[in-house]
Amino acid sequence: MNRREFLKKSAAMGIGAGVLFLPKGFRNIAKAAFAAEEYPDLVALKGGGVAEMFDRGMKAIGGMGRFVRSGQKVVIKPNMSWDVPQSGGANTSPELVASVVRHCLDAGAVRVFVMDHSIEYWERSKASSGIDDAIKSAGGVYAPSEKEGYYQSVQVGGKALKEAMIHESLLESDVLISVPVLKHHGGAGVSISAKGLMGCVWSRRDYHAKGLQSCIADFLTARKPNLNVIDAGRVITRNGPRGGSPSDVVEMGSLIISPDVVAADTAGAMMLGHKQGEIEHIRLAAAAGHGEMDLSKLKIERLTV
Repeated sequence: MNRREFLKKSAAMGIGAGVLFLPKGFRNIAKAAFAAEEYPDLVALKGGGVAEMFDRGMKAIGGMGRFVRSGQKVVIKPNMSWDVPQSGGANTSPELVASVVRHCLDAGAVRVFVMDHSIEYWERSKASSGIDDAIKSAGGVYAPSEKEGYYQSVQVGGKALKEAMIHESLLESDVLISVPVLKHHGGAGVSISAKGLMGCVWSRRDYHAKGLQSCIADFLTARKPNLNVIDAGRVITRNGPRGGSPSDVVEMGSLIISPDVVAADTAGAMMLGHKQGEIEHIRLAAAAGHGEMDLSKLKIERLTV
């Protein structure tokens, strides 16, 4: 067994609803692993403001320069589909979106687009969510998504999703960063990173007609995020993806960062109380080789801010 295999097998994480922790007996091994030259596969944070947690998490995982090179174009895909305030938990924290934009620009990105194909009226949604102001304040560019002309047909080659109309910003950019808010979803079970990428296509009806869970996993064949940043601050635990009342929202005050979409979504799903492998589209994505679902095989760093 080589050193990397040893470190992967030695580091582990258990996740419960709102609690990110390393099992007893693994803390010292994990600490030694993180002191090495290799970065963790996933960083889980809690206890601070979202911007502070993101700064700490990116430092731990090697900085934005690992994912964004000077002169590259970046697309950030948050949840901004709903005409509700950020307190409702349906949309990504605007403060987090602004932080991601700034990190990308500081890493040398020549242009940072932010896009989501809104479900409710796009102008109200991006304003109500607070993300419109966040994009402007951070120096990003909103990529319009409300017209079919902004999308191009792409051969996906998945088992259920053979082709899709994908937003032009993804096709023209070098880096995709998924910044979803963690939440329940009535059809898919959860809405996290892979599910959130439905906001990159023109027709959601195709997913439902061809098999929602399979299509979510299949999209990763066409475009997989280079980095996943999961906002687990205010979390809709039922009646998602929009939420129905304040009682649907739980304050978890956490953040998950990983380049592995399957690992990130697995960790998020477990925070919502699901067992590892319980969510079908995550299981299908893992089976297709898009990431690691068995968190015990990964190096996990937990930080309390």
